[in-house]
Amino acid sequence: MENDPIQSSLLSQSEVCASFGSRFYAGMLRRAAADPGAARGLFAPWRGEPVERLMAAAAPLRFLGALHELALAGEDPVLSAAFRPALDAEAAWAAALGAIAPRRERLAAFMAHEPQTNEVRRSACLLPGFLTVAAATRLPLRCLEVGASAGLNQLWDRFHYRYDGEAWRWGDPAAALELSADWRGAAPPPHVRLAVAARAGCDRKPLDLARPDQRRRLKAYIWPDQAERLARFDAAADLALAAGVRVEAADAADWALVHAAPREGVATVLYHSIFWQYLDGATQAALAAAMSRHGAAATAAAPLAWLAMEPRTGTSFPIELTLTLWPGGETRHLASVHAHGAWVDWRGQGAAALSPLPPRP
Repeated sequence: MENDPIQSSLLSQSEVCASFGSRFYAGMLRRAAADPGAARGLFAPWRGEPVERLMAAAAPLRFLGALHELALAGEDPVLSAAFRPALDAEAAWAAALGAIAPRRERLAAFMAHEPQTNEVRRSACLLPGFLTVAAATRLPLRCLEVGASAGLNQLWDRFHYRYDGEAWRWGDPAAALELSADWRGAAPPPHVRLAVAARAGCDRKPLDLARPDQRRRLKAYIWPDQAERLARFDAAADLALAAGVRVEAADAADWALVHAAPREGVATVLYHSIFWQYLDGATQAALAAAMSRHGAAATAAAPLAWLAMEPRTGTSFPIELTLTLWPGGETRHLASVHAHGAWVDWRGQGAAALSPLPPRP
């Protein structure tokens, strides 16, 4: 199986999981790579694709998510037991081998849709971007999220944030959810008065947290040996349910064309996180064209911002936080960030200090 793309992608994802602190998933993927034939049928949609395409599509993570979802569902007691506290990779892989053949259709159906992680701590990376927009425009924010999944990050302004322990904080200390992250680099953006005038989101296949199967699908993409992330997901999901968060089923480019036009008296902010890589080239181009069209109509009284937390190219790490602000349309690199929101490496204090980047493709 030398140079086999499926095997190589499993090994590459194993290294990523290990670097992100998941020994359990790293070990499972190493075992899967040693026996790639066991799951080969589940990777049929990517047969013949190079390892770069497998990684861009997050095929190994889809595979792990499918197994975790089955374990959470309790339909395979042996697999469920292997994904509980002991979390032994060898035992879990043995359980997975017993589950794959009888549950192949279910697992394949899960893997057919791109990952929907909705990691709520990514809001700790997005917050400095929102503060930068508020400081630059001095207007309330109209926040529009594409690729919103279940909408957990739509409530970013209702969380309490703590960076580097007590280095700096933002939000209500009595909030139902606190997010913490390491802060690196320059001083944070100014603590300006910030108000969210409106919020909305879309996703090609939004998840309804009120449905146990859909909530389970979302939770399945959280790595089972990272208890803090699991607890944070449960708290954020409960908060979103209580707040009545809704996500519209729509294509991101079509939705942005209709909804992201600038409006007088508010700063319209289109934002997304770990979403761009799952779009095909045509949709990426259409979304960029919609934003460029709306940006041409932006004024100081009706500004438009595009805030993105994405890999700069392909699946590269770290992830970058970029901001394009109209009028003007200059794209700036605000920070490098951890994909799960564990740290922010800030590059400048406020919009004026940020280095410009080439325009988006």
